[in-house]
Amino acid sequence: MSLRKQATAGLVWTFAQQFSNQIIAFVVSIILARLLLPEQFGLVGMVAVFVAIGRSLMDAGLTQSLIRDKDADQEDLSTVFFFNLVASSVIYLLIFFSAPLIAKFYEEPSLTKIVRVLCLTFVVSAFGAIQSTRLTKVMNFKTQTLISVPSTVVSGIVGVSMAYSGFGVWSLVWSRVSASLMRTVQLWIYSKWAPSFQFSIPKFKDHFNFGYKLTLSGLLDTIFSNIYIIIIGKYFATSQVGFYVKSQSLKNLPVSNISNALNKVTYPLFAQIQDDNIRLKRVYQQIMQMVVFIIAPVLIFAAVLAEPTFRFLLTEKWLPAVPYFQILCVSGILYPLNSYNLNVLKVKGRSDLFLKLEIIKKVLIVIGIVIAIQFGIMALLYTQAILSIVAFYINSYNTDKFINYSSWEQTKDIFPIIFIGLVSGAVIYIADGFMEQVGWLDIIRILLGSILGLVTYMTFSFIFKKDVVIFFKKIILKK
Repeated sequence: MSLRKQATAGLVWTFAQQFSNQIIAFVVSIILARLLLPEQFGLVGMVAVFVAIGRSLMDAGLTQSLIRDKDADQEDLSTVFFFNLVASSVIYLLIFFSAPLIAKFYEEPSLTKIVRVLCLTFVVSAFGAIQSTRLTKVMNFKTQTLISVPSTVVSGIVGVSMAYSGFGVWSLVWSRVSASLMRTVQLWIYSKWAPSFQFSIPKFKDHFNFGYKLTLSGLLDTIFSNIYIIIIGKYFATSQVGFYVKSQSLKNLPVSNISNALNKVTYPLFAQIQDDNIRLKRVYQQIMQMVVFIIAPVLIFAAVLAEPTFRFLLTEKWLPAVPYFQILCVSGILYPLNSYNLNVLKVKGRSDLFLKLEIIKKVLIVIGIVIAIQFGIMALLYTQAILSIVAFYINSYNTDKFINYSSWEQTKDIFPIIFIGLVSGAVIYIADGFMEQVGWLDIIRILLGSILGLVTYMTFSFIFKKDVVIFFKKIILKK
């Protein structure tokens, strides 16, 4: 199978996995949001950073080295497997005994038990990390889809049934634990790989020397991706954490679907053509424009129609989250681009630069938070959006060095697409204002606004960015 056909097949199955999972998860989250209170979502959100730290040990470092290493064998895989298992267990024990301190920090005594149960998920995930890595390395996303969907269904059933039975916040906790357990069991069944009882010190050092910088970068990124939750949980009401977490999850619905799907395909794809800078630039340029072509209108339209959407789906108790969601949509547009720029560094083996850039961005985040927190939660959110734009230019600086694709050139490629999305969003805003004045139902406002925006967007895109439309059509139709 040619590289293009392999990548296209990977995209199709990865999108199938992302969308099927997210559709199921979205329906489940709507039901849970109606049954539970924002405060209960806030409690789980406060713990998210500790779960994410554990997961970053598997996702950010040594497994990335395995994907990049074209000659990785059974000994490599087993070595990384046992290291991940031991590392995740040690981290879990540290968090287990630190749980009372975490609860004291947030002044929420119930968090002690929640932390200890929820953080089991990254230990469970460690058992299936290498199986998942192998499937990603060979771009076998079909099997990953067949594994992921049942896991989401089972976790949804667990969460909703427990919520109906009055278990409150524990319905969210056990839903996540069951998803992790179900996925790991299936990975062992379908991947047809098991570790050998071998551990190579030289191979570990080789993967560790590449991966530890990515691991540190991943830990930094994980902590700082959740730092707003930490700050809001410490200095504001638990309900506001819930509003932020729900806004973030809804914003991530299109972003994670598209960017994670593409990221799973693009990293091994970039790794295969890492020595051909001209080809690497061309592929990256096409993928970058395509992802913005999809994500920009979705997030812009969602931000404009946020009020009727939140009221219709989540009920009025979630309306305070609307401005949170609208601001977060700004940062969501650039999130995948930041990820792809960093992928160029990873496939070029420059994890040292990757770490350096992460440190620079984290220093800027700390400075931004220190300044913004004095002016309240909205200032924190605006700061997050502004820093996402700054991060894009920081991340793309080195892309210019390696594949001759500068920040200015990337901006020229994506700006027309975003501008067309903003014009289409303005059309929706005007039309929705009229529909609100005449008292139309929320569902009518959402449907008509979306259709009007889509027609406007596609019309202007075909006129001014026809090349992107044609490329997108080829990907979808596989022609």
